[in-house]
This record gives sequence, structure tokens and C-alpha cells, in this order.
Amino acid sequence: MTTEEKIGYLLKRERYTFEDLITVVEVLRSPIGCPWDREQTHRSIRKDFIEETYEVIEAIDTENPELLREELGDVLLQVVFHAQIEAEAERFTVDDVANDICAKLIHRHPHVFGEVEANTTEKVLSNWEKIKSDEKERRTVTDKLRAIPPMLPALMRAEKVGKKAACFDFGDREEVMAKVREELCELEEAVSEENAAHVEEEMGDLLLTLTSLCRKIGVEPEVALSKATDKFIDRFEKLENAVICEGKDINSMSMSELDAVWDEIKHKNA
Repeated sequence: MTTEEKIGYLLKRERYTFEDLITVVEVLRSPIGCPWDREQTHRSIRKDFIEETYEVIEAIDTENPELLREELGDVLLQVVFHAQIEAEAERFTVDDVANDICAKLIHRHPHVFGEVEANTTEKVLSNWEKIKSDEKERRTVTDKLRAIPPMLPALMRAEKVGKKAACFDFGDREEVMAKVREELCELEEAVSEENAAHVEEEMGDLLLTLTSLCRKIGVEPEVALSKATDKFIDRFEKLENAVICEGKDINSMSMSELDAVWDEIKHKNA
């Protein structure tokens, strides 16, 4: 179909499919399409992919199916858009993307599509990791650690590194707690030295150890920190409202005054 025919076809549709989404993006990127869409590159819309992914996570965390439906569509658009850029360069198409992921899933599920037996989740995950390592020719633990994308959020990356390096891990939570206290002491020493580079190094060591503690006690660090941040915002809102009700300006109050209000709010919400 010509681009004009594609436009006519789309305008007559009452309900759209995945194939229609591909057609929409083709039209938008065509010479008679949208100037903005034509100008975009992988790099120019890179941050959009990240933002849309986090919006999907927000929809999941808030258990909002309507929002999840919308945000999944936005992520799907990103996939199709990036694939269209590659199709125009004649490197690969969205069909190639679908083919590759189907082939990968079938290959990595030999207990479903082959003769391998795996009756537990643990066995499935063990097989999965072995297959991945064989595919990528990752022969050492270090190979696996370096394969973890460095662009992941730092806490998430640290958590994944800790799991992959399980052969060199703390024995139990008490060992990790002791290490946390040790790293905190080293951080305090670095702060007293007023050496910025040393402070950064020791803070990094402390954060890395805290992710190990999270792993030992079954807490996801990203989730825990996100919830703590939300709790802070909620309490700060109550603090600000309380100050406003007293006819005061939060910016002109001392820390001791604000701490008193903060402690009262914490006590009420305990």
C-alpha cells in the first residue's frame, strides 16, 4: 500500500491491532507524515523509553489496570518506533524482533519445548542461567557480572551483582550487619578527614553492603527506598500543612521547631 492508502485504511478501522500500530508508525515516519517523528533517532527518544518504562512500574505498583493498559501501549510504541528506524536502515524489522524473542524463549524453556525435566522453579531458574551462560559464552562469574548492564539504576545493579556473585557472599545476616557497622565507621572517618573522594568511596561501600543486607533479609532495595521516599513526602506534606495552619512560614522556622512538628506527626502516624 502507498502511504495515502495506509492513511485511508487506518481511518476506516473501528478497532486497531498490533499490525495497525506498525502501520501508524510507518505513516508517521513517512515523507508525508509528521516532521517531528521523522526527525527522531534512537538517541533522541532514548530517555522517553526510560520514562515510559517507569510509568509502567508506577501503574503496577498502584495496581491500576486502566493506567497499566495505557502505559504498556506507550512502551509498545517505543519498541515499534525503534524497530521502524532500523527497518528504514534495512538492518532489521519488528518481525525480526518478534522472531528472535520467540526463538529465545523456546530455547530457554527446554522443559516445555524439549526433553529436559524441571519440576520446580529453582530447577527452571538454574537451567535458565546455564543456557544464558552458554549462549553468551560467559564462562566465569566475572563474565556474568560484567554482562549486567551498567546503565541500570545503581541499587538494582548492585543487587544483581550480589546475586551473581553468590559464591563470595556473607554467611548470614549477622555477618552483613557487622559489615554495615564497619563500613559506617569507615565513612565517619572519611567524613572527618574532609576528603571528598574518600567520602564518596566509603559511601559507595556502605550502600553496596546495604544491598547485601537487603538480599539476606529478603528486601528489594529499590522498592524499600521508593516506599521510604513516598513516606517522607507524605509526612513532609503533613508537616507543611501543620505549619501553614499555625500561620507560619516553613522557610523561616528553625530546624528545632520543624523537628518538633515532625516528631509529633511521626507519633500520630506510628
